[in-house]
Amino acid sequence: MGILDGNPKHQPMHYGEVFNVWEVSMMAKGLVSCYQVYLNHAGDKDLKQILEDLIDQAKTEIKECDKLLTDNGVVPAPIIADRPAVNLEDIPPGARFVDQEIGAKLAADTAAGLTACSAIMGMSIREDIGALFAKYHATKTALGVRILRMNKEKGWLVPPPLHVERPVEEKA
Repeated sequence: MGILDGNPKHQPMHYGEVFNVWEVSMMAKGLVSCYQVYLNHAGDKDLKQILEDLIDQAKTEIKECDKLLTDNGVVPAPIIADRPAVNLEDIPPGARFVDQEIGAKLAADTAAGLTACSAIMGMSIREDIGALFAKYHATKTALGVRILRMNKEKGWLVPPPLHVERPVEEKA
């Protein structure tokens, strides 16, 4: 196998792996910033807990992806400064994200993250990178289930049209 034998950590990353790891790091940095803002806007305690867990997960992804990039001679995307904490009451009602909006956005972000992890796992030839994104996929799956349950329990979920029964065709 030549250059691809032995320890995968000693193998070079291919361009797709480099780009995807860099992009995930950049996106995670953006999510930390965005979710810190959502944390300021959130009123529900369960929503705040999920936001904190999502921020922690994004910070883990940043740390691990940036280390992987640095170890392979690639400069990671710049870090975004933390957002300051703000009292919810200081945000005017018309300028405030409501909990239902935040819950829907978290569900969409998590679904997109699952798709990205699956794609990266499928195109990776380094086993360690595939395994890293399998780990992220599993974590995002668990977070996604929590977000879905919360959205349902709080009455925030807006389902698409539900197919309850099919109309019966009349015979001519």
